[in-house]
Amino acid sequence: MERLRILGLHGYRGSAQILRRQLAPLADGLNDLAEFVSIDAPSLAGGDFGWWRATAIEGAAAEADARVGMGVKRYQGWRTTVDAIVAAFARQGPFDGLFGFSQGAALAALLVGLRTRDGSPGSGAKSLAFDFAIMVGGFVSADADLARLYGERANYDLPSAHIMGRSDAIVPGEASSALASKFRNPLILEHDGGHVIANAPQIRQGLRTFLEQMRHARAI
Repeated sequence: MERLRILGLHGYRGSAQILRRQLAPLADGLNDLAEFVSIDAPSLAGGDFGWWRATAIEGAAAEADARVGMGVKRYQGWRTTVDAIVAAFARQGPFDGLFGFSQGAALAALLVGLRTRDGSPGSGAKSLAFDFAIMVGGFVSADADLARLYGERANYDLPSAHIMGRSDAIVPGEASSALASKFRNPLILEHDGGHVIANAPQIRQGLRTFLEQMRHARAI
């Protein structure tokens, strides 16, 4: 049976290369099930750091914040990011699912709201056809316009796995739990570590079982 193909989305101040290194200890134990294909955020080519810059709505010269913060933000660069993801699906796809870490996990959850549900790629953002999402240290969008995507309830009726660290000081567990609650039947996998892609035995086994189910569903 062919392996699942999963698009990897790195965190803020990360890159495709960094994500591959962060993911390697976990992914090496899943090589028989899945191939992870990581890409860079388009802003990296211009010297920026992530999939968007989260800035204060008031327009003050606040420091960009890609993580979980107070107040409502605007995600500058969102449209460029969506265009880059659509292009990746066209050039390197198809993909069975998404894997996102930190800001990449928040991105993956928003892309769920844009996906096509019948498995047939459409045009523009609706060319995003995939069947599951895995999010590590994810959080709910602080951009109110983008948060409306969570209202696409049928889109969020897909298998999802949410990995979170009990000692995560960057994205607290309650923030990741709030994101998981947007999905109909989320799988929650917790570990004792912080803001990392953990390779704890219970995480690896839980993710292996999840991916086995995804591969079986694809074969039906």
